[in-house]
Amino acid sequence: MKVVIIGCTHAGTMAAIRILQDHPETELVIYERHQNVSFLSCGISLYLSGEVKRLEDMFYSSPQDLKNLGAVVKTQHEVLRINAKDHRIQVADMTTGKLFEDTYDKLIMSTGSSVALPPIYGIDESKVLLCKDYQQAQAIYDSAKSNKRIAIVGAGYAGTELAESYARTDHEVTLFQRGKQVLNNYVGKELSDQLVKLLADHGIGIHLNHRVTAFRMNKKDELEIETNQGNFTADLAIVATGFVPNTQLLAGQVQLEKHGAFIVNDYLQTSDPDIYAAGDCAMVRFNPTGKPAYTPLATNAIRQGTLIALNIFNQQYPYMGTQATSAMKLFGYCVATTGLTLENAQRHHIAAEQVIYQGTWRPTYMPSTDPLTIALVYNPENRQVLGAQLCSKHDVSQSANAVSVLIQNNNTIDDMAFIDMLFQPNFDLPFNYLNLVAQKAVDKEWQKGNVTPRHATLGNHL
Repeated sequence: MKVVIIGCTHAGTMAAIRILQDHPETELVIYERHQNVSFLSCGISLYLSGEVKRLEDMFYSSPQDLKNLGAVVKTQHEVLRINAKDHRIQVADMTTGKLFEDTYDKLIMSTGSSVALPPIYGIDESKVLLCKDYQQAQAIYDSAKSNKRIAIVGAGYAGTELAESYARTDHEVTLFQRGKQVLNNYVGKELSDQLVKLLADHGIGIHLNHRVTAFRMNKKDELEIETNQGNFTADLAIVATGFVPNTQLLAGQVQLEKHGAFIVNDYLQTSDPDIYAAGDCAMVRFNPTGKPAYTPLATNAIRQGTLIALNIFNQQYPYMGTQATSAMKLFGYCVATTGLTLENAQRHHIAAEQVIYQGTWRPTYMPSTDPLTIALVYNPENRQVLGAQLCSKHDVSQSANAVSVLIQNNNTIDDMAFIDMLFQPNFDLPFNYLNLVAQKAVDKEWQKGNVTPRHATLGNHL
């Protein structure tokens, strides 16, 4: 069988490795428009802050590694057209300009995403940079040496992490967000307020509810940033406003979601059974809602790429969906999240309640401990856990993973309240803090009169 992979970041790399490990007889051809494969864009901020010394270390594979496994790797090759009916593609060698055709039996689309470009006048100014791939990361790093005042547009993960990195390297940072909070896809308003204060305490100027409308160079050779609430100046701007899927090659040939992402079944097949799609170019099932969602995370891509490598040979491993579990470090704090925030649950018209736990992660009689905040979101009608966000100087990232499993398995707040977790004063309280926040939710429902027969005796005893 001949398999062609278009795009080779996370999903494409993992699919190629697994296919060639399990089926080395496969004729596998990879087309990648860049010179490299498997770049971890989440490491850009680490490189900028100096925690990672070499940007090249953010690759976990290389074209040569894949060639050694038996792949034909064509970097700096752009696929121009796909004829799905005839299983043919047209390719351009970007170094020579030569055009040629190729064929496939099975096609894997791992074409990823591009930075979503908002309709901002002057976004193509030389002092306005984007942040996603290796070349863009290198440009950001090089420009940091000669530009002191940095404006960042977008306060999602990428923008917030970049703001921290610039602030740590003695830059003047201004962060613009068109909405009323930061990290709006990941945390609720309560945690956002904490993080806004944390950013401000470290000298970052934060402008919420500011929509950037234009970039212009003024007479002083400064970058002027026009917003709906006034103008600002900076030496450099970075746009980090989310991502859009790269799916144009198959437009009109397979089913796309209204925003352009590939619609795939449980086995990652598009509406054409010989074409698979994974990673940032495809929709995924978001388990807290049970509906497809666009969730561009590397964790989804590597799982999907591996599953495609199995399913393409009829092994039938369904994709389990995602809780969009993620975490970040921000000025010494761990911010970890999984599932739905209260605001996003309400936006999806899902019945939802929230409780906030504030305490410490281990007993105060220990030599040290840290404050801990947990926001737990649940459905009061069926009592299922919908999401959680945690913030502490203590590493709470694995606790987000634990809640992710609970959401995956449709567990309730009653399950979470008494699920078996270790106690040892070095690590936690007699009841783990995940038990405690769930017990708070059970108590809230008991006080409202919402008691399940199985747990009717709990009530105020919690």
